[in-house]
Amino acid sequence: MGHTPGRTWPSLILLHCCIVMALSAPAHAQSNSHSTSGRDDPSASAVELPSVVVSATRIPADALVVPAAIDVVETEAIHRARPAIDLSESLRRIPGVVARDRQNDAQDLQISIRGFGARATFGVRGVRLYTDGIPATMPDGQGQVSHFPIASAERIEVLRGPFSALYGNASGGVISLFTAAAPADPAASAGLVLGGYGLQQSSLSFQSPWGRDKDGSFVGDFADVRNDGYRRHSRSHRRSGQAVLKGVAGDTRYTVLVNGLDLEADDPQGLTASQLRGDRRAASDGALAFDTRKTVRQGQAGAQVEQALGESHTLRLTAHAGSRKTTQMLSVPVIVQRKNPMHGGGAIDLDRDYSGADLRWQWTSTLLERPFSLTTGLEYQVSEERRLGFENFIGDRIGVLGKLRRDQDDRVTARDLYVQGEWAPAERWRINLGARRSQVRFNSRDHYVTDDNPDDSGSLDYSRTSPVAGVLFRATPWLSVYANAGAGFETPTLSELAYRDDGLSGLNDGLDPARSRNIEAGVRARRDGWKWSGAVFQSRTRDELVVIANQGGRSVYGNAGVSRRRGVELAGTVEFAPKWHLSGAYTFLDAEYLTDFAACGTPPCGDDSLIIQAGRRIPGLARNTAWSELRWSPRASTDVMLEGQFTDRIAVDDANSEYAPAAARFDLAAEHRLQAGGLEWRGFARLNNLFDRDIIGSVIVNDGNGRYYEPAPGRHWQVGVSASRSF
Repeated sequence: MGHTPGRTWPSLILLHCCIVMALSAPAHAQSNSHSTSGRDDPSASAVELPSVVVSATRIPADALVVPAAIDVVETEAIHRARPAIDLSESLRRIPGVVARDRQNDAQDLQISIRGFGARATFGVRGVRLYTDGIPATMPDGQGQVSHFPIASAERIEVLRGPFSALYGNASGGVISLFTAAAPADPAASAGLVLGGYGLQQSSLSFQSPWGRDKDGSFVGDFADVRNDGYRRHSRSHRRSGQAVLKGVAGDTRYTVLVNGLDLEADDPQGLTASQLRGDRRAASDGALAFDTRKTVRQGQAGAQVEQALGESHTLRLTAHAGSRKTTQMLSVPVIVQRKNPMHGGGAIDLDRDYSGADLRWQWTSTLLERPFSLTTGLEYQVSEERRLGFENFIGDRIGVLGKLRRDQDDRVTARDLYVQGEWAPAERWRINLGARRSQVRFNSRDHYVTDDNPDDSGSLDYSRTSPVAGVLFRATPWLSVYANAGAGFETPTLSELAYRDDGLSGLNDGLDPARSRNIEAGVRARRDGWKWSGAVFQSRTRDELVVIANQGGRSVYGNAGVSRRRGVELAGTVEFAPKWHLSGAYTFLDAEYLTDFAACGTPPCGDDSLIIQAGRRIPGLARNTAWSELRWSPRASTDVMLEGQFTDRIAVDDANSEYAPAAARFDLAAEHRLQAGGLEWRGFARLNNLFDRDIIGSVIVNDGNGRYYEPAPGRHWQVGVSASRSF
């Protein structure tokens, strides 16, 4: 792969040094100039520029000064009358964001932002993930949300659009979860959720302040979720826990986090259109025959330390390390493995160790007597994998671990340098400029070498500089308009490089990174109990990463020529009468290929490959989606909610040969809170899919067997109760 790294590193470092030298001298002379910079407006001296993009999406108190599409899901929206099991419950209220519950814990949620990430057959692609500032995305861009502690979340912050490029590889957007701080007094809580199809969630939590001045916080929680599943062969059991310690020591703030995940899940796979018409709850024949399943064991620790260096400088170090062990049984046919001596097998055993560090410096000063800040940093991430592949049969027995067919060590390293400047040239104006230089290197060492299977060791290098720029105008104290533009960069992941389109083994060295150019304009308003926002955007991507073949749980990826995404996003909430609240979100997304490219059903792909013509829709994406919630609160302790959601039809493959039909669903929920017996009680009940509609929850893009469809449950119930006590 001819992606030569490094030539623009010196120029970026030189640019950074020049900015610092040019501005640091007057900074000392003007350290008290805030009092004179805003003579026409006495409040101007108190302006503090928010650190928007390179601080794990920490939204300032006044989001009207941020020149980007950035939203937050608050505590009430996460927990009110909800079981708080996964992100699909709460992210639907944010326009441009899709989080689909696949009814299949073996494959995790299907998350996309503005159409980026819809190609993923498992895990999360194209979206950067954080929990309490600690990355949950690997250096190659693949991420998982199965360990996210939703039950203890205080808020979820989401960044869409060009500024997400400053987070590096796989940045169609950013999702960041933050754990709630401990209350003033120590408290413990326990909860139980029951629901249809064997759902059972039990949880325990303990929170306590600590330290001489009680300015520290400790939160520990544990959750156990069991589910028989809506479909046959979809049973799962997930155990997760997390502990977060926060404290202050002089001018130093720190956070320490430890979490773990233990998951066992059956995989029902997708259904064809004819199977869907027969029995929506069925599993595929291959899933039953091979007993397709997955286990995950993950542990992670991270720390973030922020040190103030005088009044103008702040240094922050974030470091993390973890391991993830995955085993998976696929339904690759026996004959396919026997005929091809270079086939990697139908069972996967993958051990991954990963770590990373981000060192960041922020300087707050003035430029031309107006508030200015500069943030720059270095980030390094590494992931090391031991990937083993086995036959999924022994003799006539299938669905068992057979002979070794693959043995390799993979390593991914990502080195990033970023710089961002924020300036308020006038009272109502904000300007943001930034750039990130990314270098991602893949290295694979093949240990399975035979007469029929040659040494497939190799390496690939990708590099890119991604600039971004944004401007905001505060038209009134309650209304802001903004515009921004930026370049995006997304490499293939190790999983996407694992399989070739020619049927041979080794890295898929024909894959290029996807490169996008993005523009956006938006408006945001907050006033008198209501708030709303709107954005229009366009993204043009070269070498879009697409699934060109998908069969038996194994996906082969290629590049499409040029694709385009453009759309409109609207969101708002209003208290239109005492005790009545209405919230809503709408997204229009036009996503299509602009040039022809070749795909195939089953590797090896040859001259008979299917040509995908320009103008076809990008699969996995709905053109129109809408969500709304009407909430009635007759008392401060009681809420009743009616929630509605609409999803337009979705193309299931690049050829647009079939579509998952459009569907609408309504959910009815109620929650009541009270104090009794020295405890604070919370109870809720939900009736989901109120009118028992047949709905496709998600699709498996380009499945080679036509098993595109993953149906969602019909009408089903959930009830929950929790109790907490302060000490």
